[in-house]
Amino acid sequence: MDKKSVEQELDALREQIRYHSRKYYTEDDPEISDFEYDKLYRRLEELESQYPELVTADSPTRQVGGAVYNTFAEVVHEVPMESLHDSFSEDELRDFDRRVREAVDSPEYIVEPKFDGLSVALEYVDGVFARGSTRGDGRRGEDVTENIRTIRTVPKKLPEAIPFLEVRGEVYLSDSGFEKLCERQELLEEKPFKNPRNAAAGSLRQKDPKITASRGLEIFVFNVQQTRGEEFTCHDQALERLRELGFPVPPIYFKSGDMEKIIQFIREIGEKRGEYDFPIDGAVVKVNQFSQREELGSTAKFPRWAEAFKYPPEEKETTLLDIEINVGRTGVLTPTGVFEPVTLAGTTVSRATLHNQDFITEKDVRVGSRVILRKAGEIIPEVVSVVENPVETVPFLLPDTCPSCGEPVSRPEGEAAVRCTNPQCPAQLLRHLIHFASRDAMDIDGLGPAILEQLTREGMVSSPADLYGLTVEQLAGLERMGQKSAENLINAIDKSKQNDLHRLVYALGIPHIGAKAAQLLCRSFPSMEKVISATAEELAEINGFGGVMAEEIVDFFSHASARELVDRLAALGVNMQAAEQEQAGSIFEGKTFVLTGTLPNLSRKEASELIQRNGGKVTGSVSKKTSYVLAGEDPGSKLDKANTLGIAVLSEEELMAMLNG
Repeated sequence: MDKKSVEQELDALREQIRYHSRKYYTEDDPEISDFEYDKLYRRLEELESQYPELVTADSPTRQVGGAVYNTFAEVVHEVPMESLHDSFSEDELRDFDRRVREAVDSPEYIVEPKFDGLSVALEYVDGVFARGSTRGDGRRGEDVTENIRTIRTVPKKLPEAIPFLEVRGEVYLSDSGFEKLCERQELLEEKPFKNPRNAAAGSLRQKDPKITASRGLEIFVFNVQQTRGEEFTCHDQALERLRELGFPVPPIYFKSGDMEKIIQFIREIGEKRGEYDFPIDGAVVKVNQFSQREELGSTAKFPRWAEAFKYPPEEKETTLLDIEINVGRTGVLTPTGVFEPVTLAGTTVSRATLHNQDFITEKDVRVGSRVILRKAGEIIPEVVSVVENPVETVPFLLPDTCPSCGEPVSRPEGEAAVRCTNPQCPAQLLRHLIHFASRDAMDIDGLGPAILEQLTREGMVSSPADLYGLTVEQLAGLERMGQKSAENLINAIDKSKQNDLHRLVYALGIPHIGAKAAQLLCRSFPSMEKVISATAEELAEINGFGGVMAEEIVDFFSHASARELVDRLAALGVNMQAAEQEQAGSIFEGKTFVLTGTLPNLSRKEASELIQRNGGKVTGSVSKKTSYVLAGEDPGSKLDKANTLGIAVLSEEELMAMLNG
């Protein structure tokens, strides 16, 4: 390669790696697998090694992964939280051993699992937990003390009043906990995390510690960063002392001065990793003696006394025996492949998601295909490629009707998902009930996912209308539901009957019709009868509506099951009329507002209603048609776009001044 080509490839690699590092470490939303990221990183290292004159100070190879959010207070790490250099083969571990032996005599090693979570530091003063922080860029992290306090396995007080102790650990989400979290996110129509590592990172960075507490995070502590009042000479001694103090330390580790024995233990961890309930993506080899660690020192980025071994993604060839179609709680039809069982990453794999029709068509996956399955540190295995399609196989197409209820399915323009169009599909029941009872919908206080799961499991509710037929006696018999709680819940259900029509319209779960759209709809069509009888052309004339939204409403009420549900609710006393709209004024007539950030006194909902009552319109994104951006604290990218487009930006105080003339 000529030098210009090398420079171009280096620039492209650095840009790609920075982008994917930001998605992985900062946004907790990776777009590529660890294996693909490692390939990019290794290629960058190779080129920089061959052309050292082209290495830049800001290269990703000179930076510790991660960044500091502005959400939390900054913490400066007195002892840097370094990252580790990665090895991808056993020969590279032998090279690490050779380099260590050239610098120190007769080294002894400790090997531990490499946990796949978020690295944190815990500080204790006089034996009491005082502060917790993320690694960040290795020198500056985020203060997440209150969130770490919610982790059950973090000791809050040590059995001994050690003057000062700082330890390093990895916050993680167990495989079983990750699966439960994804199920709950699907129920609440939230974007699910892609893997346990990102789930742990996203959970620890929540502004509300209650959300962190609900996620079931755990921790392993694997290093002493600094201490006063304790002295250690080697790593295994420190681990045992941490165990005595009540810290959860790595459940398995091995000590040896023979690198071949270390490598053998790494193989054993790899073979058994499918049996563990905690996510690991490799193993870490560390020099045991602290005095030898000091001799070895560190590079600009990595300690020379430790090496991480990353397990390569396992790939196996097998046969696709069948494709099952499952209907998710959001109505999406998901194809799942059933395979001849193979062993991947220590577990027997016989099923893998095939995602959607586009995935199946692109790879030409058929029943009877010989395929390559891979499991690269993720919970769910994936089909990498099709090796062969025997002559008797035929292309696979998702069905035209729902396997659960037999109603037609549709694929909205621009979406990959195929959905059941039946609002009363049994497979979607629990998700519909959760949405129906949610705050912006019917706002039934106390009727959360846990109770609704019990009600559906016991067969007590098979439709939102059934909620209005429940009795105190029925509810009192549920788990963790006493007489008083049952009475309160029945009162909340009865109270919801008086809600304004727009809440009911939103609660029905019409695709593309959010809470704001439901309000706009009911202003123009102030009764359920008028909403149902409106044509798509009439609906499209609503200010803020479009053709897609209009068609979705008409399509929804074209189903007999939807109209039957409305009739049942009406018969049970649920309000079907919109309240008369009192417009306070028309000062904002024809003006479009976008809200961003946290306002000092008004909630976003209150500010939106205030603007709408005075003739204005509130939308979610900034465009040239936006009249004003109402900005509070931490406004984000919407404010940047407003400034770029030259759109007027208002504070809450300025908004109130306009209203007061």
